[in-house]
Amino acid sequence: MAATGCAADAMLVFDGSASMSEIGFDTQAATRIVEARDAMRRAMPEIAPYRRVGLITYGPGANDACDNINLRFAPMPDAAAAVVAEIEALRPGGLTPLAASVRAAAEVLGYRQRPGLVVLVTDGNETCGGRPCALGRALAAEARDLTVHVIGFRVVVDFFSWDSPEADTYTQGKTVAKCLADYTGGMYVSTETVDELAAALRETLGCPLVSKNEGADPALSHG
Repeated sequence: MAATGCAADAMLVFDGSASMSEIGFDTQAATRIVEARDAMRRAMPEIAPYRRVGLITYGPGANDACDNINLRFAPMPDAAAAVVAEIEALRPGGLTPLAASVRAAAEVLGYRQRPGLVVLVTDGNETCGGRPCALGRALAAEARDLTVHVIGFRVVVDFFSWDSPEADTYTQGKTVAKCLADYTGGMYVSTETVDELAAALRETLGCPLVSKNEGADPALSHG
């Protein structure tokens, strides 16, 4: 039985890999990191008063490209300003250790002893040899009560990723990260715009009772 309301602490796992700053075909369009910062500024002040939130980022750092998983802070009250400041300061780089980052977030939450919530924001697939599907099964078996929601933001599909062992056999969506939601009873939300990303953050991190009172956001597209 999932924890109700906002009683469960949450960890936000944010994609800071190099692809977040890539320029697409339209060189005038904003990069993912610019739009993600905008979404965080909009959503977090509405979320943080009701739930304790912590932050892990992955991608940039001084270590090898797959080893930069950084615990910025554990769940704390009124974390909006801290989350926004960390994402504003983030300079994307490195690769995408999805499974290892979510595992680290679960450990911060003490997932074997306490209810918890992980929200992963990513623009693509595992690129560090991790196995999100296997991790999703393990978390479901080991956790007291852990839900992982996955928000795909302008996801880049890579069917030939040699460092994503499950990609060859995964057929359920654009990113194998969806497995984490599937196995833990979470949602996978596909987003393409700032408005959609902000709405997805409110739905996954926010308090269900508050969200219900505010009404559903028609901009939200579930994948």
